[in-house]
Amino acid sequence: MRIDVWIDLVCPFCHIGRRRLELALEQFAAVTPDGEEPREVDVIWHSYQLDRSAPAVEDGVVIDKIAAKYGKTREEMVAQHEAMAAEAAEVGLDFQWEQLRGGNSFDAHRVIHLARARELETPVTERLMRGWYSEGAALGDRDTLVGLAVEGGLDKDDVRGMLDSDDFGYDVRADEATANQIGITAVPTFVLDQKFAVTGAQPVDGLVRALELTWADRGNAPEARGGGCGGCEGGCACGA
Repeated sequence: MRIDVWIDLVCPFCHIGRRRLELALEQFAAVTPDGEEPREVDVIWHSYQLDRSAPAVEDGVVIDKIAAKYGKTREEMVAQHEAMAAEAAEVGLDFQWEQLRGGNSFDAHRVIHLARARELETPVTERLMRGWYSEGAALGDRDTLVGLAVEGGLDKDDVRGMLDSDDFGYDVRADEATANQIGITAVPTFVLDQKFAVTGAQPVDGLVRALELTWADRGNAPEARGGGCGGCEGGCACGA
């Protein structure tokens, strides 16, 4: 079974969604009914920028920017982000929302495509996401980005050379074009076996049910299914 996932590296719901999918897959793979083949799942991660026009690194406090954009008070935003931090902790993540650095994620997505070409996508993605989510790293700052990518396993000169070129920019835009073609407007969005779309940082048990239904539906022709809103409605740390 194949799962295509669209995420933005500067969206906190994508971090929670990624972790919940990992936990759901652990449960799903652990159960193989008698007489059935082992449950093998390929997960393919795709780029999605919530704000293409953002500067490389944004000045100011992220939560204040979000409050202003959505017409909410700072107190409302603090409460929302504290609730997100509690959800993150439930699945073993550390959401340090007070340290967040806003900015443009385009180069970070290019680094992920480079990592995929070097068979290092998982460790590099995890390092970049943890840097932004838990350590206050600015993913739009190239020096910061290079440092995190190297810690994830990539070669420093390889990363720097890629960033100084146009390499993998097409791959990022191709992912976004595909998302547009199939109606994705929010992240995270999980497309299961090219048939069913699940949008938002869904609970682990909900993802397990979706995996079970999709597995049972193997062999049937794909059918277009639309998604709903992701986690970002009403304002979140991604600022989208």
